[in-house]
Amino acid sequence: MTSLAHWAEVHRLAVAGREPVIARQVGSRLAVLWLGWSRFAAVASLSRATLTLGPDAGALYFLGWAEAATGRPQQALAYYERALAIMRQAGDHASEAATLNNIGNVYEGLGDRRKSLACFEQALPILREVGDRVGEAVTLSNIGSVHHARGDERGALTYLEQALHMLREVGDRAGEAITLSSIGTVYHGLGEERRALAFHAQALPILREIGNRAHEAATLNNMGLAYNALGDRQQALACYAQALPIRREVGDRAGEAATLSNIGSVHHGLGELQQALACYEHALPILRETGGRAGEAVTLNNIGSVYHGMGDLQRALACYEESLPIRQEVGDRAGEAVTRYNIAMIHRAGGHLDRAIGELELVVNLDRLVDHRDIAADTAMLEQVRRERDQSGMNQPVIIPASSAAGRKGRP
Repeated sequence: MTSLAHWAEVHRLAVAGREPVIARQVGSRLAVLWLGWSRFAAVASLSRATLTLGPDAGALYFLGWAEAATGRPQQALAYYERALAIMRQAGDHASEAATLNNIGNVYEGLGDRRKSLACFEQALPILREVGDRVGEAVTLSNIGSVHHARGDERGALTYLEQALHMLREVGDRAGEAITLSSIGTVYHGLGEERRALAFHAQALPILREIGNRAHEAATLNNMGLAYNALGDRQQALACYAQALPIRREVGDRAGEAATLSNIGSVHHGLGELQQALACYEHALPILRETGGRAGEAVTLNNIGSVYHGMGDLQRALACYEESLPIRQEVGDRAGEAVTRYNIAMIHRAGGHLDRAIGELELVVNLDRLVDHRDIAADTAMLEQVRRERDQSGMNQPVIIPASSAAGRKGRP
């Protein structure tokens, strides 16, 4: 019997024999190992068995982690909140901070960046007080990810670079790899795809070495985004083809939906609209099932863009208008600018130039707020539509050829 199998049997016997102290100690050790290898189903089963012996903060924490990793965010939040109450009652500040971090990550996945940031900002001073350098670095990295999700790429880099330095200093290879990949994602957001790929390429071998399958898949997915942005669509598809089965293997439903949506974006870029639509429509119910509101908004926007490309402007507009309030709800200002731009192009195509101008003015304001790289192009489009209105008369609708009114896809 291997060492792990031996300890799993010890845990089973402790549960059967109603020995809570042994079950909790052994269960915690096994859970830490299995989470590192993305064995989420095994962790969930282990933790549930431990909880048959009564409430336990550690088992609730690990069960929350497993539920979050397999696309069940509401269940994860419920377990984390129960764990948090026990930790606070016991005065276990280090565990309290770790749990706040994980709750923040769940809210980030749900697209609720305000709650996410509030959790990270609660965790950070606790981690500094208890001297947990690794936890502090992870929290800084998480705060950076929120800034990235809001479109504040420069702010994100500030936090992520601090985190990377600290993680290297303390020798946390897993944290280093995850942060390297996060920095790569930020450079993708800045349009610096070669730099993005360089950071992902540093992260990938570390993740494979330590057996972190979930983050390996995420990094492959992010490399696909960078290759697609560079126009190397075959390499992008190759990365997604590696990521998708890993995400399914580890039970990452939200990640599976993101990769399906990204494959749809490649087909979209190739002009293969039916294939793109099939991928987006496969992803959308998974995103709704897992509560991934930010991803749902992106995918609705992309479905709208497909219909736009097919010339079905009414269905396109319906998708954009369904996406827009979700973008606003989750605080995705860069994404809101993308969707408003697409709505403006629908109005322009229908000759409703005043409406188009109103949307484009909001787009340019949002671009300024997040220092978006498209601000010059969006400003130029605003001025062009203003000229079109002036030339046609204030109240005379002008029909713009559909070929010049194409929308732009959202960022996966």
